[in-house]
Amino acid sequence: MKTLMLVPTGVGVGLTTVALGLERAFDSQGIKTVFFKPIAQDRHIKQQTKTTLETLTDSEKAIQLKQVELSNAEKLLSEGKKDQLLEDIIANFETVARDAEVVIVQGLISTKDYPYAARLNYEIYKALDAEVIFVASPGKLSPDSFSEQLEINARYYGGIDNPNLLGCIVNKINAPIDAKGFVSLHLDAQQPFETTDKTALYDEVKQWRIFAKSQFRLLGAISWNKLLVAPRVSDIASALNADILNAGNMQQRRVQNITLCARSLQNMLSALTEDTLVVTAGDRVDIIIAACMAAASGIRLAGLLLTGEYVLDSSTQTLCSKALETGLPIISVATDSYRTVLSIEQLGNEVPDDDFERIEKVKDNAARFIDKNWIKSITKNQHERRLSPPAFRYQLIETARNANKLIILPEGEEPRVIKAAQICAERNIARTLLLGQPERIHALAKTAGFNLHPSIMIKDPHELRAQYVAPLVKLRENKGMTTHRAKEYLEDNIVLATMLLQQNEVDGLVAGSITTTANTIRPALQLIKVSEGFSLVSSIFFMCLPEQVLIYGDCAVNPTPSAEQLADIAIQSANSATAFGIVPRIAMISYSTGASGIGADVEKVTKATQLVQERRPDLIVDGPLQYDAAQNPQVAKTKAPNSPVAGKANVFIFPDLNTGNTTYKAVQRSADVLSIGPMLQGLRKPVNDLSRGALVDDIVFTIAITAIQAAFSHI
Repeated sequence: MKTLMLVPTGVGVGLTTVALGLERAFDSQGIKTVFFKPIAQDRHIKQQTKTTLETLTDSEKAIQLKQVELSNAEKLLSEGKKDQLLEDIIANFETVARDAEVVIVQGLISTKDYPYAARLNYEIYKALDAEVIFVASPGKLSPDSFSEQLEINARYYGGIDNPNLLGCIVNKINAPIDAKGFVSLHLDAQQPFETTDKTALYDEVKQWRIFAKSQFRLLGAISWNKLLVAPRVSDIASALNADILNAGNMQQRRVQNITLCARSLQNMLSALTEDTLVVTAGDRVDIIIAACMAAASGIRLAGLLLTGEYVLDSSTQTLCSKALETGLPIISVATDSYRTVLSIEQLGNEVPDDDFERIEKVKDNAARFIDKNWIKSITKNQHERRLSPPAFRYQLIETARNANKLIILPEGEEPRVIKAAQICAERNIARTLLLGQPERIHALAKTAGFNLHPSIMIKDPHELRAQYVAPLVKLRENKGMTTHRAKEYLEDNIVLATMLLQQNEVDGLVAGSITTTANTIRPALQLIKVSEGFSLVSSIFFMCLPEQVLIYGDCAVNPTPSAEQLADIAIQSANSATAFGIVPRIAMISYSTGASGIGADVEKVTKATQLVQERRPDLIVDGPLQYDAAQNPQVAKTKAPNSPVAGKANVFIFPDLNTGNTTYKAVQRSADVLSIGPMLQGLRKPVNDLSRGALVDDIVFTIAITAIQAAFSHI
C-alpha cells in the first residue's frame, strides 16, 4: 500500500482539486484509491453540511473519509496530548485504508487561524510513514521565487533531497490573481479559459530551477481553467441568503463574469453577454428591462441580481415575462450593490457538495495534467512502510483489545497501578486483577478522583495464599521446598501472583513499580520457567524514535551471552517483532562490520548470525554490523553494500548487556526517545517488569504488551 500525503504550501492552492484529480488518474489505471482527511477544517461554504470529498463518499466506494473534528484536535493539542491525537488519527486511517492500493491523505492548510497546521502535517506524515507531495500555486511569483518557496517548505521534511518527498503538483498555472494575491472569482472576459497544450506547459514548468537542478520531481502542472470555478446562480443565492424572485434555471446556469451596472444604460449594454451575472440596484428599472430584453432575444445571461431590497412591481414583471420564460434567474438581496459584489468576491472557489457536474469536470481536468508515467509507476516501487510510534501504540492497544487477556497486578495497592488498571478497563485494553485489600484499593481510587471500574477484579492475598501452598511444594519439591517454606515464600505477593499465572488462573503478570527487577524475574524463572527450544530468558526495549519503532535486545537480563544464547535472543526478538506488527530485519551488532575486524567478540557475533540463519532461514539477518552501518543507509552503502539488513535494520541485537544497556540509555536520553520495556521473552508465560519510576502510561503499555504476549505462545 502507498500512502501519499498532499501537503499544501499555502492558502488557495486548490488542494481538493488536486486530490480529486489524483483519484481520477489512479482510477484510470485500475489502482484502488481511497481518500483520508485526518482533521476536518472549517468549510468556506458555510451552508454545506458536507465537503466535496464527503459527498463522493456517498456515491463512490473508492473514496472514504473518517476525520477527527477540529475542536477535538485543538483540545488535545492544548492539553499537551499530541500523542493521543496522532493515535486517534492512526485508528481512523487503519479503518479507511483497508484493502487500498493507494491512500491519498489530505494535509491541513496553514492559515492565521491554524498556525500549527504545518507542524501537525509533519507529525501526521511521520505517524503514517507517508510519502509527501507538495501542492502549490505560483500566483504572481516568478519561477525563482516559487522555487525558493518550495525549498523553504521542504525544510520541514529534511530538504528536497529527502527520498520521501516525491515532488510537487503545481496547480492554477496562469490563473488571474487580484491585488491581495487571491484568484479572482469573476474574470475578465478576455482571460483564456485554459492552456490546451499540456505537454508544452509541463515542459515549461519543468525548467523551473527546483525541478531542473534537483531530484525533486514535477508530478503535474495543472492549467487554470475558467470554466471550473464558475459557480451556479443557485450557489451565489445560497451564499448571499438571497430571495428568489424567479428560480428559472438557477441550478444549471453558471456565472463566468459579473457586471455591476451602476452607469447609464447606454454604457452598460455591451456588458450584457453570455454567462454574465448582472448586478444592479432594484430600482434601476431601465437596466432590469434591458437585461430581460437581452435574455428574451437569445442572450443566455447567467442571471439578474437585484440589490437594495427592492421588489419588482407588477408592470415590470409583465414586461419581463418573455425573459422569465427563457429560464432567466432573478434573485434579490438587501445589501447595496457595492457590498454585494464584495461578498461575492469572498465566496472562494470551493465546489459545493451537490454540484456533481463541476466535480466531474474538476477531476477530469486535473487528471489530464498529472504525469501519467509517474501514475503508472506508483505501485511498482512499493515504499516499505515503517511502523511509526503513534502507529505502534495504536496497533499495540488494538491487538491487546483483541487478545482479551486477564493480567494480574500484584502491587494492587500502588496508586499508579490502580490508575493504570482503571485506564485499561475504560479503554477495554485488558482485564486486570489487583492483589490487595479491597477497601484500601477502593479508598485509594476515590482519593485519586474516580470510582473503580466494575470490571476490575480485586482479590485479598490473605484469602488466597493457603490454596497455593500445596501446588508450590509440588513444583519445587526437588529443590527442597517444604510446606513451611512455601507459606513464607507466598507472603510475597509477586510469588503469589506468579503461582496464579502458573496455575492458568490468569494470562500474564506485571510488577516492579515498587520492587526490584530481581524480585519480579526470580519467581518467574523458578515457577514459570523457560520456553521449550530456548536456553534463556531475554529482554527487549521498543525504542520509539521520531519516525519509526526499533527493537533493542538484550538490554536488561543477560550480561555475557554466548553465541548460542545470542542466537536465541535474536530469534526471540524476531518473534516479538512479528507479534507486534514489525517485519524484522535483524542486525547482529559488533564493533566490526563484516570481515573488517578480528577478535573473540566479533567471532561470537559471526557464529551467532550463522546459527540464526541455520535455525530460522525465513528471517532476514546479517552480522556482524556496526550500529551506524545497520542504521544509516548512506553508511551502509560504503560498509555493507550487499547486505539485506544494513541501512534498514529494525531489530538490533547487542553482543552483551554492557553494550545494549549503554546504547539504549544513550539513545533514550540524548534523543529524548520514548522507550517501552523491558519486555521479557522466552518464558512459558508472560511476566514483565516495571521501572520503579514508571509512569501510569508506562504501566498501561506494559499491561498491553503482556496481554499480546499471552496471545502468542512463542514469545
